[in-house]
Amino acid sequence: MEPMRLRPMEPEDRSEVAELIYVSLNYYYEVHGMSKTFTAGPASTEVFFDVYEALDPGCGVVAENERTGRLMGSCFFHPRPQHVTLGILNVHPNYFGRGVARAMVAHVIDYTETHGHPALRLVQSALNLDSYSLYTRMGFVPRSAYQDMILTVPPSGLERKAPGEEHVRPAAADDVAAMASLEMEVAGITREKDYGYLIQNGEGIWDALVWEEPGSRVEGFLFSVKHPALSMLGPLVTRTEGQARALIARALDRFRGSGVVFVVPVECDELVRHLYAWGARNCELHFCQVRGRFQPFRGVSMPTYLPETG
Repeated sequence: MEPMRLRPMEPEDRSEVAELIYVSLNYYYEVHGMSKTFTAGPASTEVFFDVYEALDPGCGVVAENERTGRLMGSCFFHPRPQHVTLGILNVHPNYFGRGVARAMVAHVIDYTETHGHPALRLVQSALNLDSYSLYTRMGFVPRSAYQDMILTVPPSGLERKAPGEEHVRPAAADDVAAMASLEMEVAGITREKDYGYLIQNGEGIWDALVWEEPGSRVEGFLFSVKHPALSMLGPLVTRTEGQARALIARALDRFRGSGVVFVVPVECDELVRHLYAWGARNCELHFCQVRGRFQPFRGVSMPTYLPETG
């Protein structure tokens, strides 16, 4: 085993971390007979470093080979009022199975406990049983399962509108407090920093929608990202599957003529049926894993991978 040390992620690690994300995820999926996750080159995955660093400066850790100075692995994490999210974690294929991931997860667990956060959360591929075993052995408990779905939106858009679309409008900065209140009720967590950052849309890659009847309060919200590295819907939080369907239908309009991924709770059978009817197909499964306090979901909650939302 090469000598390894953990250290904080630094700005000068940006390009190497992006290449590590690109290489490690593509290698994993290809070796298991699946398509590459990223196809636009390593420069495209620099967006992960940029977004995570903008949201939570200094909240990244890398495992460095002490002999060569090269990175063996990298991990982001996101402290929030009720929890910490374990963000995208990658290990270079040369060091799979060498304890690199375990060391970085242990670092984030220590951070979570030292800073008094009641929970550490993540969303993890159900196909990667090595990661599943690692997380469960380290105290994480699977709390929810998701269907990863992909949909290629026709160039002309969806043929039919969803009931309730008339209640969907663009989100504004004034909606942040209501969004936080809704997610606290539905999921027991809040992420006001995330909502504000995504609504501000400094990179020009985000879109934000809310579901609100006239004279009422915000009953749902949905963000989406459209970037060469990732086109995805989420995070989404609503009280009902009907509200989720209306938000998704409106959000899909920005992806006309291209594909988009979203992660839907398996128990949302009515929503899933409608997504199938629109042409969605399954591409993977994921688990919500939580180490520590957890409130069962009281509505619909769809996570995303940029930023990782747990």
